Amino acid sequence: MSSPSKRREMDVMKLMMSDYTVETINDGLTEFNVEFNGPKESLYEGGVWKIRVELPDAYPYKSPSIGFVNKIYHPNVDELSGSVCLDVINQSWSPMFDLLNVFEVFLPQLLLYPNASDPLNGDAASLMMKDRKLYDQKVKEYCERYAKKENISNNGTADGEDTDEEDISEADTQSSDDEIPGHADL
Repeated sequence: MSSPSKRREMDVMKLMMSDYTVETINDGLTEFNVEFNGPKESLYEGGVWKIRVELPDAYPYKSPSIGFVNKIYHPNVDELSGSVCLDVINQSWSPMFDLLNVFEVFLPQLLLYPNASDPLNGDAASLMMKDRKLYDQKVKEYCERYAKKENISNNGTADGEDTDEEDISEADTQSSDDEIPGHADL
């Protein structure tokens, strides 16, 4: 069998020669971003995400680290860090798998079949179980806001993403003293 470094090089080259856009970081083959399109006939169809991939020295014997750079609303993806909770990557990885498996099978399956019983995003999991229609709407809103190809900048975040901070500050300024129990009126 070939050495891990040759296998890493071969897998990254296969990914680059496929239909995926691969952007290396620091001109190496251990860290890179891959442009990933939401699967057809899913809530994520039409969305485009930058997926950050980090390959450990022991790859393919040790699994790659995979994370969404731009926001996605999904029970098995941490909204803040983009970390993915996917058993086949985190626990049952095998050297038989390669990077194409990650992008052609594992991530599409994750988006097509979210698992609300093993969440990284508890809010998304709860909403999915309680109100599927509202959950579906929120997924589509996130796709529209954060996952449009024309909105993805070089750093992978959506333009105008700082509006979340504005929303928070507006909410803070809308509160009044009357809303705080025991607060004296001045």
